Amino acid sequence: MTDYIVRATAANNQIRAFAATTKETVEAARQAHNTSPVATAALGRLLTGGAMMGSMMKNDSDMLTIQIKGDGPIGGLTVTADSKGNVKGYVEHPEVMLPPNAQGKLDVAGALGIGLISVIKDMGLKEPYVGQTILQTSEIAEDLTYYFATSEQVPSSVGLGVLMEHDNTVKQAGGFIVQLMPFIDDDVVDRLEANINKISSVTSMLDRGMTPEEILEEVLDGFEVEVKDTMPAQFYCNCTKERVEKAIISIGKKDIQEMIEDGKPIEVNCHFCGKSYEFSVEELKTLIKKATR
Repeated sequence: MTDYIVRATAANNQIRAFAATTKETVEAARQAHNTSPVATAALGRLLTGGAMMGSMMKNDSDMLTIQIKGDGPIGGLTVTADSKGNVKGYVEHPEVMLPPNAQGKLDVAGALGIGLISVIKDMGLKEPYVGQTILQTSEIAEDLTYYFATSEQVPSSVGLGVLMEHDNTVKQAGGFIVQLMPFIDDDVVDRLEANINKISSVTSMLDRGMTPEEILEEVLDGFEVEVKDTMPAQFYCNCTKERVEKAIISIGKKDIQEMIEDGKPIEVNCHFCGKSYEFSVEELKTLIKKATR
């Protein structure tokens, strides 16, 4: 089954909800970055959250970036998503291994430590919107819940999960985001809170093979759920040799000249997907002519 995001409303538009299945997306990221199990879980959760948050944006050109910086051994995470279900991301230290936490699960909080989460939305305006909050639990879902409440003033509940196979490939990944509209009735809030408190975990729902639609049915039990649309989700990097050329040109003539004088080809790796681009000395000589400084 290919990955996808479901967008829905419930309780006469008093609730808007998103759910996603992202197993293939997270597995593609794991393969691209050769992440350890705990790094896969951390990155997978943020990729899933990022894909759903990206789908909230209205315009094709809108871009969302989520950065987490922590004092834990993993260092940090960066995820970028568009409005069409394309998402990419990387871990600063993908090789980090940690023992399980007290619950016997992958210790994402221990890997990230104390830090900040930043959400940057580039919607074609003069300046991008930037919201920043302190990590609450470093488990990512709770941190995004807190971000929505404080930075966007939208009461929300975020659930994210990644399940690993014994061979450290991704078994299941997915999640949900449920948001309350300003005009919501108190009894709707009470019912929703009761539903969410009944859920054991997102990973348990994924382990039962539940689809995004079934996850929303469980989270929104007792409400009339109206699925608005579904969209495919995928790990997708838009890097090209031409984009890397522009990055090299931007570093300036002095640095490019030093590369030329070394007399060896250079290799540039894309942070997001790990793809390598090689530039010969002759190609560097062409690029230096385009540099303006």
